[in-house]
Amino acid sequence: MSRPPDLSREADPCEPLPRLLADLGTGPGGLSEREAARRLVAYGPNEVSRRERASLAHDAVVQLVHPLALLLWGAGALAFVAGTPVLGWAILAVVALNAVFALLQERQAEQAVEELARYLPDRARVVRDGTERTLDAGELVRGDLLLLDEGDKVPADARLVEGSLEIDLSMLTGESAPVDRVAAESEKGLPALREPNLVFSGTMCTGGQAKGVVYATGGHTELGRIAALSQRTRRETSPLERQVQRAAWLIAAVAVGMGIAFLLVGALAGLPLADALMFAIGLLVANVPEGLLPTITLALAVGVRVLARQGAVVKRLSAVETLGSTDVICTDKTGTLTANRMRLRAVWTLHDGERPAEAGTGELGRAAAECTTVDRDEHGLVGDPTEIALVEGCTHWAEGQEGGTAGRDARRAALFRFDARRRLMSVVTTDADRMTVVVKGAPEAVLPLVTDPPVADPARQRVLSAVANMAGRGLRVLAVAARDLGPGPEPGREPRRRQDAERDLRLLGLVGLYDPPRPEVADAVRRCHTAGLRVHVVTGDNGITAAAVAREVGIGRPELVTVADSETLDDAALDRLLAGEAEVVFARSSPETKLKIADALRAQGRIVAMTGDGANDAPALRRADIGVAMGRSGTGVAREAATMVLTDDSFATIVTAIESGRRVYDNVRKFIVYIFAHAVPEIVPFLVFALSGGAVPIPLTVVQILAIDLGTDTLPALALGREPAEPGIMSRPPRSRSQGVVSGRMLLRAWGTIGVLSAILTMTAFFYVLWRAGWRPGAPTGVGAPLHHAYLTATTATFAGLVACQVGTAMAARTEHASLRQVGLFTNPMLLAGIAFELAFTAALIYLPPVQRLLGTAALPLDVLLLIMCFPLLIWGSDELRRWADRRRHRPHGEMETGDDRGGGTP
Repeated sequence: MSRPPDLSREADPCEPLPRLLADLGTGPGGLSEREAARRLVAYGPNEVSRRERASLAHDAVVQLVHPLALLLWGAGALAFVAGTPVLGWAILAVVALNAVFALLQERQAEQAVEELARYLPDRARVVRDGTERTLDAGELVRGDLLLLDEGDKVPADARLVEGSLEIDLSMLTGESAPVDRVAAESEKGLPALREPNLVFSGTMCTGGQAKGVVYATGGHTELGRIAALSQRTRRETSPLERQVQRAAWLIAAVAVGMGIAFLLVGALAGLPLADALMFAIGLLVANVPEGLLPTITLALAVGVRVLARQGAVVKRLSAVETLGSTDVICTDKTGTLTANRMRLRAVWTLHDGERPAEAGTGELGRAAAECTTVDRDEHGLVGDPTEIALVEGCTHWAEGQEGGTAGRDARRAALFRFDARRRLMSVVTTDADRMTVVVKGAPEAVLPLVTDPPVADPARQRVLSAVANMAGRGLRVLAVAARDLGPGPEPGREPRRRQDAERDLRLLGLVGLYDPPRPEVADAVRRCHTAGLRVHVVTGDNGITAAAVAREVGIGRPELVTVADSETLDDAALDRLLAGEAEVVFARSSPETKLKIADALRAQGRIVAMTGDGANDAPALRRADIGVAMGRSGTGVAREAATMVLTDDSFATIVTAIESGRRVYDNVRKFIVYIFAHAVPEIVPFLVFALSGGAVPIPLTVVQILAIDLGTDTLPALALGREPAEPGIMSRPPRSRSQGVVSGRMLLRAWGTIGVLSAILTMTAFFYVLWRAGWRPGAPTGVGAPLHHAYLTATTATFAGLVACQVGTAMAARTEHASLRQVGLFTNPMLLAGIAFELAFTAALIYLPPVQRLLGTAALPLDVLLLIMCFPLLIWGSDELRRWADRRRHRPHGEMETGDDRGGGTP
């Protein structure tokens, strides 16, 4: 009895067929049902595995235990201990609302693996025990003999052992033209997708019949490997997420440290326990920017909606900010830099040289149009854009006696479709008295098959020079050759194999097709260079053609380097190339090359945007910081794996998205300044209370702080997220990956200048009200005391004064360096509406009796109101003076420095 095959290791599908069949333990009658069942149990079903998503409960816990939430949990617990359950429940409600909002946003899970799974068929036909049978595709095992026919979806990776197929590989490669697969010997050294005898799970049979032996199932197929890479390539937290997390831990440490320190101070000063606990609660709540996380989330969500209107659908909120820090774009050429509207521009023959296509294409054009597979429907020509351009360029052929596509098909005796490996296609055509082979493809693929002119003939050099000249002008060059098979269309006389057809050819000439750059791309590239972004082109096209297009749109600053065959570039050379200053055209690239480039750039600390359209681009799209898929030409898998989908497929939309990302990041910093600025005036009242040993009553209650943080502050903060971009936003270099969203310069502005001035003004209002009522330190102000109403009015003055200071802060935070006059007072109507709501809401909290009892507020006299009305002008005016001094200080150095250059950035 023969030894059973060892299926613990993967079979090599390219080894000689008898050896492969032996390794898989397969005979002419296929596997036995018993052996197939054993293999199914041992090696698992033919399914693409799915990584389980985290449970809803897990995600909810994550949102409830981040540092800022823990601070609020602690404050709520202290409120219950201090006997103020209403305050405790209010604080816990804030925690819950923040968690629910964040959870709803984060549950927008990506569906790349599920999209891949949908490519798998439900049923498959196999031969087992010598009999054909149909079974669930999930029951296929390695070694099964698989039967494939036109219209079938391939259920597993297989090597053909009989027959031939026409296969649509577009879901793996993004190429629309079907390719031929035939039972033949393997050609060593080729990538698996180019092997002429292999078919792959999830692809579609568009013609032919064949039998194949399954050599890989489930996660071991090409489709399964893409799914595994998509799952292993986990999403990393964005720079903004990491920086906000660090800021949250910093705030938590400061708040806890201050709380413990001042609890000890209160105990030494003899404060009652209830007062000490209330003081600790006040410090915790005042330090926590309750509105920060939801405001950031909302600002990013608004950015996503704006980008969608601009043609870029962003699938992850934090990616909006990552876009703003992008410093390298790796882009495809066709359809992204170019319009994907190919036109026949020139023809070249040995006899006439080059001439415009409009001057007539003659025999060369007719032959090229015959060697196409485009069809015509009610909307016009459909098929490959290059072939459509050939047919449209030969108007005599398309509209004259040749009969267009219908006449072409009637004359065709044989068709050998375009082979991506050989980079050519051929047809055999007949007419009344002749049979002819026509071959069309890349010049470097067709010329070795040409014998007229001979290799040694000087005319060969003229051909090569013409190819280089046309490609150097950005034309896509195809060579067209033919061979006369003699008189008469005798059935059965046409070649049956393409090797027999594609030989001993006579060169008819060259055709040059032009895909014009999109009109908006050159300006977009210029904006990239102004913004310090580098642009690399990663394409499967010829290097000379791709480099010409790159130069035409302005890529190549300070210089352009072309890698003619990117597949041969080793890792060390790639690292050296990407570490230099040049922009690079990576020609003849594959999806694997894209993944290598993304990895190499990220290893150098770059933030990378990478475009792609095929399913096997998915790993590179997920590995890049920003994966960009094409909405029109991209496959479903690429769109699901990407971070951003372009609805117009245009490079310019990527640049617009980067500009929007920078604007969103700047605006996040603006409302961080706005939110952080009121921490000092909220903390100072409790410090005054503690340091006075209780002689000064608490100038601001905890409930009033919550009303400010969650009520009056929210709309202006959100409106700052809609602030238009400041001038010069695309004239500064990208920020580094390590640069924090919260900088020392920002904190100095928020806490050290605006915050301190706000605290001075609010305490002035508080003591002014008490002073005018005759209060002296230590005088009782509790319920029933003569000064109780004056105390309520004084805390209300503190509350209203803080709101007024925040109005001034909102106007000041709109810009870091420019004056408000340059930015424009009315350029953000949402902010003006938010301030109006803030003032109206504050008035309701102060003057409505039910709310007065809840918040402990009282109506303010006219003189106090007039005093408080000055606060916004004082806050805004002081910051305007700071900006004016800052501009004067840097004016002698030439162009005004950006905030990023000085480490602070534009808040």
